[in-house]
Amino acid sequence: MKLNSQRDLFDLPDDIIYLNCASQSPQLKETTQTGQASIARKARPWNLEASERLATVETARQLFGQIIGSSADNIAIVPSVSYGVATAAANIPIRAGQEIVMIEEEFPSDYYSWEALARSRNASIVTVKRPSDFDWTSAMVAQIGENTAIVTVPNCHWTDGSLIDLVQIGQRVREVGAALVVDVTQSVGAGRLDMAEIQPDFLVSAGYKWLLCPYSQSFLYVSPKYWEGTPLELSPFNRAGSEDYSVTKYLNDFRPGARRFDVGERSDFVNLPMANTALRQILAWGVENIAETLAGLTGQIEENLAGSRFKPVPANRRLSHIIGLRVAEEAGAESLGQLADRLAAQKIFVSVRGQNLRISPYLYNTPEEIEVFTNTLLVKS
Repeated sequence: MKLNSQRDLFDLPDDIIYLNCASQSPQLKETTQTGQASIARKARPWNLEASERLATVETARQLFGQIIGSSADNIAIVPSVSYGVATAAANIPIRAGQEIVMIEEEFPSDYYSWEALARSRNASIVTVKRPSDFDWTSAMVAQIGENTAIVTVPNCHWTDGSLIDLVQIGQRVREVGAALVVDVTQSVGAGRLDMAEIQPDFLVSAGYKWLLCPYSQSFLYVSPKYWEGTPLELSPFNRAGSEDYSVTKYLNDFRPGARRFDVGERSDFVNLPMANTALRQILAWGVENIAETLAGLTGQIEENLAGSRFKPVPANRRLSHIIGLRVAEEAGAESLGQLADRLAAQKIFVSVRGQNLRISPYLYNTPEEIEVFTNTLLVKS
């Protein structure tokens, strides 16, 4: 079901056309109100009940779990994708000579931990080159073999939204007995995930894009087979019984499930209530409804630019909510940076990522805004 414009729920001036959710989402008005109320509570810390803070953490696990189709027991509260990836790298075994497979120009948060792991274990990184036909899935499957220990992959390439089929990747990874680590920052909340078919070992997402959460609020899914693993931090509040502040003895047992992997000070009484407000709204809209609505907007962009020098990733090779535009070179034509600057001068905001003009609408955008955007883009093209 396509949704009507939800612009009234966001604090967006009427003259702004913001097509850059893949960079940073605007905040819901209700989320801002939740944050303001939460900040005010810090002025009176005697009202901050430990039991309430623990309940807020568990609510966040449940809500994110609902969005991805997982139990709350599988979810750890983390501050960033790089934290989640480092957790995975600290717990997945790899031998000298084995391989870690990833896409070309992977986002840095999904690269540095694996590069360090490969270097420390005398393993190697296999980089899947960008395919000219945008078929990342086939290109990745072809590189996964018996010597593959780890496959680290997003649901799409962050520069242009080109799709990577996680179900097919997961099937191939299991065939060779490797581990699968997935970053769904650019898809979760705006596209459906089938966790039962993907079967990741670890799955991480930042919250500040398509989940509409505040910055430094992220989530990590951990497969049950790693629940006895080693967390990056040994926080006292990840231990069973730590909710009783009167206890002075050291506690040996961790909380159940993925909770041992929570970041220290995970019960943030400002960020987490804000995140919960945002996640509830996404569930109220429905992820499939969000995806269908945004597919209409990106499809409108592709249709409007047909025959121009702007070449989009085809609909069957991209996620529904991000559309990357490659620009054919022409004598005297604007560069990508110049295009973005000209659009910004007209209060239309997009991103330049790699060789792409990346367009990422959300529910606050309308078909009328898409017409303004494409008409403005074509003026000097």
